[in-house]
Amino acid sequence: MILLIVSPLFCLVALGLFLVNKGAGIFFFQDRPGRNGMIFKVIKFKTMTDERDSEGNFLSDEKRLTKIGKFIRSTSIDELPQLINVLKGDMALIGPRLLLPQYLPLYNREQARRHEVRPGITGWAQVNGRNVISWTKKFELDVWYVDHCSFLLDLKIIFLTIKKVFVREGISSKTSVTMEPFTGNN
Repeated sequence: MILLIVSPLFCLVALGLFLVNKGAGIFFFQDRPGRNGMIFKVIKFKTMTDERDSEGNFLSDEKRLTKIGKFIRSTSIDELPQLINVLKGDMALIGPRLLLPQYLPLYNREQARRHEVRPGITGWAQVNGRNVISWTKKFELDVWYVDHCSFLLDLKIIFLTIKKVFVREGISSKTSVTMEPFTGNN
């Protein structure tokens, strides 16, 4: 139902990205671990071009992020295609946010508990700092959610997410337009 409601916005964003992404496409597909660490393909709007340097390496995120992409990210519109992942059962609306598969062997036992539930489009760590909190804090919040998930908590997270989207806080870390990579617990 949500997908039908947002379909006009979905189409408008797709058209805008088609025009500015320099042939890079509209959607971004990436392997991500879901519940129990099972890998699936997540779908997002593509907010960066595929521009590369003379050696064939991607330019920095800052240089590849388009103006429209920056707006789409800051408003979390880039997450809308994940509603398809929710329909497929790979994700939930609420849960720990998706991280990269290469992080799986880096988690300690407690951090790995975040995969006891399906990942969400938004979650407890998202509404409590998003990309400006440390990895340690993010994992603490994810595991807290796993231990306390309930319908009322999910409602609270939905309302806090709506507030965060309008306030646009916590989108970028202090040193990057995205979150710095997780390198383990050293």
